[in-house]
Amino acid sequence: MLKKLPIGIQTFSQIREENYVYIDKTEEALEIIENYKYAFLSRPRRFGKSLFLDTLRNIFEGKRELFEGLYIYDKWDWSIKYPVIKIDWRGDFQTLDSLKSVATRIFNQNKERLKVNCKDIDNSVMCFDELIQQTYEKYNQKVVILIDEYDKAILDNLDQMEVAKENREIVKSLYTVLKDSEKYLKFVFLTGVSKFSKASIFSGLNMLEDLSLTPDYGNICGYTQKNIENEMVEYLKGVDLEKLKKWYNGYNFLKNDVYNPF
Repeated sequence: MLKKLPIGIQTFSQIREENYVYIDKTEEALEIIENYKYAFLSRPRRFGKSLFLDTLRNIFEGKRELFEGLYIYDKWDWSIKYPVIKIDWRGDFQTLDSLKSVATRIFNQNKERLKVNCKDIDNSVMCFDELIQQTYEKYNQKVVILIDEYDKAILDNLDQMEVAKENREIVKSLYTVLKDSEKYLKFVFLTGVSKFSKASIFSGLNMLEDLSLTPDYGNICGYTQKNIENEMVEYLKGVDLEKLKKWYNGYNFLKNDVYNPF
């Protein structure tokens, strides 16, 4: 019986527990974890960034049982678990108030999951700073920060530039917290669509490594031709693979040509 195809699913545990197809990206994940403390990845929308971020979360939280049969399974010290703060910028950003509302929801979710508190939940910068410190102290362990779609509050407002600029200043002040909290942090990973150097957001975060066009990680998201011919071939009976390649194998991030996984 064929495994199910994980169309639109961004939760690593659901894919693994419910027997969906998973293209193993844990070798790249391990290399990044071992070689970088602050890293950034830009990819087009619907390219698997959120799933990769959730894979990282499960690695740091020590969910060893989910990784059986994958590259990282016998290469990572699962006995050490790290607390993870995850910031997922999904929501409505048409006004400054809506951005603040989303930020409040994000920090509420994290403080409840981690069972820590911040006194001023309405001040997102103060709350973020306090959340990192209290998490570090509660778990006696350095903190992992994962940020998905760091630029969404800006990109959603390119048709109203004043709102985009206001939103940019808010998220810029939030990301500055990462620089000031360095001693509490184990690993920081951000994803987005735009190049961070063009967004004028990370001027204070000069240690952030942009892996977007690093050849070693060119296949970090997306399906390679090898994946199509091995893991996906049973789903493509009767399909002309050369024609498929011609139409859909059009992305390249300085390694192999890749297919958009969606």
